Amino acid sequence: MIDRARVEATHAVIRPHVRVTPIVEVRGEDFGLPAASLVFKLEQLQHSGSFKARGAFANLLLRQIPEAGVVAASGGNHGAAVAYAAMRLGVRARIFVPAISSPAKIQRIREYGAELVVGGERYADALAASELSVRESGAVPVHAYDQEETLLGQGTLARELLAQASGLDTLLVAVGGGGLIGGIAAWCAGDVRVIGVEPDGAPTLFKALAAGSPVDTEVGGIAADSLGARRAGTLMFPIAQAHVERVVLVSDADIRAAQQALWRVLRIVAEPGASAPFAALLGGAYRPAPGERVGVVVSGGNTVGVRFEA
Repeated sequence: MIDRARVEATHAVIRPHVRVTPIVEVRGEDFGLPAASLVFKLEQLQHSGSFKARGAFANLLLRQIPEAGVVAASGGNHGAAVAYAAMRLGVRARIFVPAISSPAKIQRIREYGAELVVGGERYADALAASELSVRESGAVPVHAYDQEETLLGQGTLARELLAQASGLDTLLVAVGGGGLIGGIAAWCAGDVRVIGVEPDGAPTLFKALAAGSPVDTEVGGIAADSLGARRAGTLMFPIAQAHVERVVLVSDADIRAAQQALWRVLRIVAEPGASAPFAALLGGAYRPAPGERVGVVVSGGNTVGVRFEA
């Protein structure tokens, strides 16, 4: 069971190791949007630059870790988070990432002292290589999204946000494999509307919900390094069926426009995947009702090469 009680217990364990990230409240009019109250959760300020630190610490603190350490496959953010948590806890870590990973994320993994293996074109390739490494080494696998401890750790973000911002009607959450939205939806459990946001080039949960079960999907677009899972997680899927109202799709152009607008108006640097939830508002994929109070999770800021105005 991934539920509120277990998320609460996980929060108590990882709280000394993660940051309480801030929120910023703005009016929709600041972005030329209809009258709605927007609450941005600035998780790009978390250790390792993304929300993934929550799930990483949950795995390393709640599970028995052998001398061989841990192994993780990642598009980049999960790998950086596991490397950071391993560094802080004195655990060996081996991280597999595909060639599409952002140079910023690869650099973070190296800085945290983990053994890094870059190979394959997509996350699925890195995952296959990591599974072979687990069999050969006896290390503990730390899955990016389809792992109980990962979901429980990510769920602490919702616990924290709803304590910071009362009266939220809706939460917009980016979806890759579904670890973040699964944890958030488990905590909200219908009390707050949860809307998933995916790139139209990687509609993983969108297609899974339509099919009634996780299915393989195409993976592409500017956010593929963080939202590029080929198949939604099996553990989060029933949570999504029960507590995610729907998933909306956004284009690469909308994501880039949202990324630029976050910088222009709020001076927030967000990576493409983390800009997807706001892209749903800015591009019209999600239209709030007048007076609706909308939470927007800015999930990570590990990016380079984006040209922002001076």
